[in-house]
Amino acid sequence: MKTFLILNGPNLGYVGKRQPEIYGSDKIEDIPDHLKTLMGDKVGEIKLEFFQSNFEGALIDRLEKAREDGIDGVVFNAGAYTHTSLAIADCLAWIEVPCVEVHISNIWARTEDPVRQQSFMGKQCIGVIAGFGIMSYALAVQALFSHVADD
Repeated sequence: MKTFLILNGPNLGYVGKRQPEIYGSDKIEDIPDHLKTLMGDKVGEIKLEFFQSNFEGALIDRLEKAREDGIDGVVFNAGAYTHTSLAIADCLAWIEVPCVEVHISNIWARTEDPVRQQSFMGKQCIGVIAGFGIMSYALAVQALFSHVADD
């Protein structure tokens, strides 16, 4: 059994309600259904843990705990902290837990604010998935599952 942490940053507690024109109407709770569609019976080999916080320090604390707990991988949508937090990037650099950076929207298409097109944490992740709505999370779990199976 592989355990993956689905970690969400600020304002992501309201996914499905907040700005559906950008983020869609699916909720975080819909991830397991999308995962079942992608992975079929293999989804039984995965345990998901969920954590969301609007606070940078709480996200870092949870990443460090993931390392201590032996979590197999992290799917991380840091929200706006993606574009601003060296502290989160530094944490990802040392914890040695494979991480996939996830975004519901395509951050590179967010031309209204160029800062949203950069990521401090991307260099510390095994990959980035963006622009597929909540399905981005399921795709990231699938990628992590393949990644840790190859180890």
